[in-house]
Amino acid sequence: MTDLKPDSAETRGLLEQVRQGDRRALDALLGRYRAGLCAFVDFHLDPGLRARLDASDIVQETQMELVRRMDDFLRRQPMPFHLWLRKTAYEQLLRAQRHHRNRARRTVAREVAWPERSSLFLARALIKSGLSPSQQLLAREAAGQVSRALRDLSEADREILLLRHADELPYEEIACLLEIEPAAARKRYGRALIRLQKLLSDRGLLEDQP
Repeated sequence: MTDLKPDSAETRGLLEQVRQGDRRALDALLGRYRAGLCAFVDFHLDPGLRARLDASDIVQETQMELVRRMDDFLRRQPMPFHLWLRKTAYEQLLRAQRHHRNRARRTVAREVAWPERSSLFLARALIKSGLSPSQQLLAREAAGQVSRALRDLSEADREILLLRHADELPYEEIACLLEIEPAAARKRYGRALIRLQKLLSDRGLLEDQP
């Protein structure tokens, strides 16, 4: 875990106060990361489940789980707190989505399209890395193309593209979230990006690669 980004000095200070039994420090620690946690969950919430599953509920469940497991984390500290928090949220999100998919598998897939903000992040990244000059689209227009292409990718491909482009995580942190090796995360991302670029190229959005 030595390659993982360490916590900030403020976070480390709050963790030490929590270790000493300061409840207010725990509240401050959770409050410090709440906005980022909400954004993370919102990006990764299955669009087909948005009508049934609220991101704020996942955030609340994540914070409850963090409080419940805090003593164990402080004893072992297997990873930086900011990553442990995100990993816990990811696990809570996957668990909730599996539960709702099992209950409404036949109907949820048709309810909502892939979230536009997530597509917009990917569109901007692709614009920077190879859109044809003759096909310079506004970012929002390009996002529509990416959104349609994303629906043709597997869930695993979509997730790792979002982790890299929406969350801007390094491969070491992606590997920790997905419980794989960093080299495997890098390879999985590369393959997903190639598949997405192929779909966009077939739609005339990207220049053909030499």
